[in-house]
Amino acid sequence: MASNVPPLKEDLWDIFQIGGEGLQFLSSQTGIYDVDELKKHVLVIQAKAYQIMAYPCIRMFNFTRLKISVLPAYSRIMSLLRERPDAILLDLLGFGTDIRKAAADGFPIQNLVACDLHREFWNFGHELFRSTPETFPVAFLEGDVFDRTPICATLPPSLSTITSLTALNGHVSIVQASSFFHLFDEQMQTELARSIAGLLSPLPGSMALGSQMGKTTAGYYRRPAFHPGDCEMGFAHSIERCCPEETRRVASVHDIAILPPTPEGDDGRLVWSITRL
Repeated sequence: MASNVPPLKEDLWDIFQIGGEGLQFLSSQTGIYDVDELKKHVLVIQAKAYQIMAYPCIRMFNFTRLKISVLPAYSRIMSLLRERPDAILLDLLGFGTDIRKAAADGFPIQNLVACDLHREFWNFGHELFRSTPETFPVAFLEGDVFDRTPICATLPPSLSTITSLTALNGHVSIVQASSFFHLFDEQMQTELARSIAGLLSPLPGSMALGSQMGKTTAGYYRRPAFHPGDCEMGFAHSIERCCPEETRRVASVHDIAILPPTPEGDDGRLVWSITRL
């Protein structure tokens, strides 16, 4: 691990403990209801994952928190599912905590797909939640969301047969992208937004949603480098920067807000959802 990467600290669990609904969900999924035993279990997974990529969200146990279900747009996801039973939900990045919550709330498992550059994180998710590919058979793709191959004309009958993220272009009803955009600089975030737009189905109501680091005035902030050579500056959007005029012509933007500063020391969290007209 690079010398400039902060070491793990066990007491951060007590500072950033997930609490509330997130803790209850993790306990119910793992069957571990003793708080101390649950902490030990999470620490083992955290140490393994931090060796793959030293993301701050791993160090601060953000991978154990529920994000999708606390977003204002979550109720609209379930409404969209009732209107569109074959709706596909794609979760970008992470251990699958949010996709498990969607499944627990009734989203069909066969319509769920997760994606990350590192398959190890998905495997750690199975270990964290004490599941297997057989007991939680959600499709996983080890892919790059920046690949903007043109929209595919047809979708395979089963998501489990898909081998690349580009096969989903033009077919996804919901893209969940929390704690993701702020990993990149401003130009790459623009490319990321275009890639996500390419994944979305052209049907009205298709949506992307998420939360990320935000600032009252858009700009760069200093973040720990993940590995040698990484950029130490991340870009945080403001409310105004998240809703440009070109977006308003093709989509409605909801739930834009900067939440209060967090213990991580950022200016706040930018929550958002964008829905195709």
